[in-house]
Amino acid sequence: MKHNFCAGPAVLPQEVIEKSAQAVYDFAGTGISILSISHRSKEFQPIVDEAEALIKEILDVPEGYSVLFLAGGASMEFCRIPYNFLNKKAAYLNTGVWAKKAMKEAKAFGEVVEVASSADANYTFIPKDYVIPADADYFHFTTNNTIYGTEIRKDLDSPVPLISDMSSDIFSRPIDVSKYNCIYGGAQKNLAPSGMAFVIVKNDALGHVDRYIPTMLNYQTHIDNGSMFNTPPTFTIYSAMESLRWLKAQGGVKEMAKRAEARAAKLYGEIDRNRLFVGTAKDEDRSYMNICWVMAPEYKELEEEFMNFAKGKGMVGIKGHRSVGGFRASCYNALPMESVDALIACMKEFEANH
Repeated sequence: MKHNFCAGPAVLPQEVIEKSAQAVYDFAGTGISILSISHRSKEFQPIVDEAEALIKEILDVPEGYSVLFLAGGASMEFCRIPYNFLNKKAAYLNTGVWAKKAMKEAKAFGEVVEVASSADANYTFIPKDYVIPADADYFHFTTNNTIYGTEIRKDLDSPVPLISDMSSDIFSRPIDVSKYNCIYGGAQKNLAPSGMAFVIVKNDALGHVDRYIPTMLNYQTHIDNGSMFNTPPTFTIYSAMESLRWLKAQGGVKEMAKRAEARAAKLYGEIDRNRLFVGTAKDEDRSYMNICWVMAPEYKELEEEFMNFAKGKGMVGIKGHRSVGGFRASCYNALPMESVDALIACMKEFEANH
């Protein structure tokens, strides 16, 4: 049996995979594949409508917000965010590669204030006790840092509206959406296959920048056209709808939060107990979604051997990012506890062998 710990594209619920696969052969009894059906057809429109409605229901999105499904992934939003929201000044929290890339794009549109950074410590912790400029148009932060295994698991307090990249922990806990002008992320972690970004945007926060915004980069364009100004990623939207149905049936974000905490507690417990391994992120900032660790210094030479041993036991995708090394177990919503238990058993057996 394979246990999928890939960071993204990542594990999806088995029933979502099966239903998506069936739709590839025959979508909604049309006799046509979801891969080749028109996005303008009467059969496809309900898919977009339901996916949007489910996001609003599951996250308790207030009135006055729109949900969009856009091609390009979160990296496209790094520039679309400042295009739409940055008039003069924006504040950014630098907690890793993706936050840094978002900040780089924003610098083309106005003044960018880096309120804090953990770069000097290779992003092993979330900075605290920083000051957000009260005259900033928004404060941007990345909730979960996939490469380094750190996570902000709460809605921050801020004197200015929040904007957040929640690519890798969206739907894993409740969120107070009313605090945000925009929440966005790539779909390929907790929502759907790759190829799409989800965007939750506050309608009246738009239209306040002085610059001209190119049509495709203007959120208002996509709001006005229901995510269908151009051909959307139809298959990904369909899979997202099925994933959201699964999420709702499982008990929603409150249940996902319980499961995430339980998975993380088990795996971090083994990392801390096992003499061969050491966690990389500071304890108080450890991610529930991406759990990172390395070999203890005195056992560094065993890293490749453990990697091969784990692969032989069916562990997939546990190699750490090249900038950190070691190992990473991505524990997204669809990962069953059985996979965590199997990884822990693997770590214990390897320890016993050495």
